[in-house]
Amino acid sequence: MHRAFLSYEKYRGPLGNVRKGVLVSMGYGTITAYALMSLEPRGILFVKPGMEAYDGMIIGEHSRDTDLDVNPVRSKELNNIRAASKDENVKLTPPRLMSLEEAIGYVASDELIEVTPNAIRLRKRYLDVNKRKTMSKRPKD
Repeated sequence: MHRAFLSYEKYRGPLGNVRKGVLVSMGYGTITAYALMSLEPRGILFVKPGMEAYDGMIIGEHSRDTDLDVNPVRSKELNNIRAASKDENVKLTPPRLMSLEEAIGYVASDELIEVTPNAIRLRKRYLDVNKRKTMSKRPKD
C-alpha cells in the first residue's frame, strides 16, 4: 500500500487554479506518432498513435493556462530522396489514460466526457473552433 499523508492542519481556504489548459484536436483522422512527437513538449498527452481523433477532442493537458488547438493527425511528407541517416524511431512517453472517476474530476464547465465500451474520451462542448471562441467571449449568465 501507499499513502501520502503528513498531518491534519487548519482549513486555509479553497485551492487556487490547479488545472492547466488543454490541447484540443483540430483535425479528423488517425493520430500519428510524427505529430505527437512535436506536441509532446507542449504538455502531457492523453492519446497514443493509432487512435482516432476529431475536431474538439481533448488530446492532452497544456503546460500553460490557455487552451491550444493542435493537429495530431499530421503526417510526415514523403519524398524520393534518401537521407544519410535513416528515419529515427519516434520514442514517446506513455500517455496518461484516465479512469471515469479521474475524468469526472478533470473536466471543466465547457468540456464533456464520452464513455464508450472501448474508451473514455474528453471533448469540448462545442466542437467547432470558431463556435468555441465565440462562446468563450460570451458573458456568463
